[in-house]
Amino acid sequence: MGIIVENGGILTTVQDEGRFGYQAFGVSTSGAMDNHSFHIANILVGNNMGEGALEMTFIGPTLKFTSDNIIAVTGGDLTPMLDGNEFPMYRAVLVKEGQTLSFAGARNGCRGYIAFAGGLDIPIVMGSKSTLLRNHLGGVKGRKLEKSDEIGFVSAKTILPNMEARKVPASVYPKKEIVLRVVLGPQDDEFTEAGVKSFFWNSGVITNEFDRMGCRIEREPIEHVGDGNINTDGISVGSIQVPMNGKPIIMLSDRQSTGGYAKIGTVISVDLAKIAQAQPGQKVRFVNVSLDLAQDLYIRELESMKALDEKLNA
Repeated sequence: MGIIVENGGILTTVQDEGRFGYQAFGVSTSGAMDNHSFHIANILVGNNMGEGALEMTFIGPTLKFTSDNIIAVTGGDLTPMLDGNEFPMYRAVLVKEGQTLSFAGARNGCRGYIAFAGGLDIPIVMGSKSTLLRNHLGGVKGRKLEKSDEIGFVSAKTILPNMEARKVPASVYPKKEIVLRVVLGPQDDEFTEAGVKSFFWNSGVITNEFDRMGCRIEREPIEHVGDGNINTDGISVGSIQVPMNGKPIIMLSDRQSTGGYAKIGTVISVDLAKIAQAQPGQKVRFVNVSLDLAQDLYIRELESMKALDEKLNA
């Protein structure tokens, strides 16, 4: 017993922290685009923070509950409703058998997460429940949710300790311009000095070519030393490829595992949620930071999640 999908929304998939150890074989890590929101959702319902949840984009699914369970909805505000009434975000809420969760559309941000206490009964494929659409791998038959899909709960809960305390302030995302902090490299020497300066001095605009694989930015071309091609090498999440046309592409969760375009820098881990929650038409500006700062911010993020988990679930 769990949920029945009455409408899958625009793009709703099962995601966890990702599938690691297989990029050498061409299998992307996949996983949640906004780990910050994803982790909070799981902590609120008492799960391991890496447990599989539903990731939705712009317009979420319509889900009929076939058994009681505690859930949390986080991330972008996609106007969640329970039986047609406003549903509170960023808190643990008991939903009962027969009730219907739906979403009216994005009011702020664009990607939301639904975590279910006890987790979703989804097969683990290569160490992960994550859906990798390009390879039809993981999740529900390797695809987005569709009408009549049924997903069971592993161990549904109707009560959790500290229920009244299981809430946190909702995230609010900028609507005009986002600032992404970047560590230069590994191929910043493939760009002219003027090209690197322009990368940071001039803003760009998010185009409609934006999905779980990557985000293309329209802006003044970034000048290469050569033609922008390199020997193919690995691509990490947040890598900023700059192909021959000089227009950057931020590589995201479902990116290809290798590529042959020079990478001018990498968006730091804690800022990936900003691009995950951005929308086409928003401006993007890049700021250069050190690797040490990027690591310090990442450690602070982990410590913050650990503290919230200990507060609610210890």
